[in-house]
Amino acid sequence: MDNAGKFYINGKWVDPISSEKMDVINPATEEVITQITLASEEDVDLAVAAAKRAFESYSQTTLEQRLGWLENLLAIYKRRYGEVADTITMELGAPTTMSHEQQAAAGTAHLEDFIVALKKLKTEEILYNGELLLREPIGVCGLITPWNWPINQIVLKVIPALATGCTCVLKPSEFTPLNAMLYAEMIHEAGFPAGAFNMVQGAGPVAGATLSRHPDITMMSFTGSTRAGKAITKDASENIKRVTLELGGKSPNIVFDDVDIEDRIAWSVNAVFNNSGQTCDAPTRMLVQRSIYDDAVTVAKRVGEQASVGDPTKEGSHIGPLVSHIQFDRVQTLIQAGIDEGATLLVGGAGKPDDTNEGYFVKPTIFADVNNNMRIAREEIFGPVVSMIPFDTEEEAIEIANDTPYGLAAYIQTPDAKKADRVARQLRAGMVLLNGSAPMAGSPFGGYKQSGNGREGGLFGLEDFMEIKMIHKL
Repeated sequence: MDNAGKFYINGKWVDPISSEKMDVINPATEEVITQITLASEEDVDLAVAAAKRAFESYSQTTLEQRLGWLENLLAIYKRRYGEVADTITMELGAPTTMSHEQQAAAGTAHLEDFIVALKKLKTEEILYNGELLLREPIGVCGLITPWNWPINQIVLKVIPALATGCTCVLKPSEFTPLNAMLYAEMIHEAGFPAGAFNMVQGAGPVAGATLSRHPDITMMSFTGSTRAGKAITKDASENIKRVTLELGGKSPNIVFDDVDIEDRIAWSVNAVFNNSGQTCDAPTRMLVQRSIYDDAVTVAKRVGEQASVGDPTKEGSHIGPLVSHIQFDRVQTLIQAGIDEGATLLVGGAGKPDDTNEGYFVKPTIFADVNNNMRIAREEIFGPVVSMIPFDTEEEAIEIANDTPYGLAAYIQTPDAKKADRVARQLRAGMVLLNGSAPMAGSPFGGYKQSGNGREGGLFGLEDFMEIKMIHKL
């Protein structure tokens, strides 16, 4: 790419101060795509300074002006949609069908919804007691996004910041940096004022930590591991800045005995295998009522055996590689832990698939007879690994589901609407999804407990980037 190795600061592509380089690897071939530069503290300081200068004027732009820039960006994104999808396939390894139908599509859906939400946002209102309430942009925002759904997360952070009148500095994942460069080009073409949006590449311990500690950053928005979220919170605490976090998950999927077993078990397995299992809200703990457990195990084994891995540049529903050797090694360690702890291996296991020598491919894996104390039931694996856990009663299912440090999502499979509602209200999770439903653009995305705080998407996502001012009546 023309701008690989450069940063986007104050409306221009600039040469970094840092000379530290990093290879961007194609995870399917392990070949080098290009090199990026990893930002130094001085590079981050320049980007924050540009955002701080721009905030004075950008925060005073009108709603109509910002809507105009967002509409421009939407048109540009739709024109370059194929580039985004192809880039994600190249640097993440998401199969091309999935990249076009899900990964790149998320960028369109969220941007369209933010435009609708911004039109509905009340920046001024009179409270029931007669006082005037204002919602104003919070300030300069540091945005750190992950590699697993790169454009999805960039849009969920950059767009609400710009829509509400904030300025920002984006640090995308160093493992999938190229789609962020494309997005920076689109923002530039859309006409946003110089300094409103800035982007640096870099590693978390330097670029991410510098953003989090920076006294001129008013808010940090981070998506990634719970471990990194804790570090960002600590770094941000010195300046008492707002921190919103979308972190890990170990989402329970409760399958009751009144379901169509073939349909719901097949969906449950494939939902974990999607995106190579690299999804924070994947239903990785499959809790199955004991009366149908044996049948469910049979179906899951068959579905798992039918799953295939393959070249992400080819169309189809196959599974691509994991993003990096780091992720590959972590998934292998946890698969082996499941074997060592005595879970029944139905499909897959340690090592690469047969006839696979290159690329970070793993075997789609399903464990049965898991208990909730095993590592594979408690730790986020972030690979195509399903853990099946039996339960007897509704009460036991709720107890197992809630017995986790995470609380991002939970899933319920049952045609009984009353039971679904009753159980959903008792689950400690930010999102409860029924019978294969998926979160819609505009709905608040986020979790309880160590899955983070704050919400992304729609009106709730806009409000996270705003400060409340009260003007008291005389």
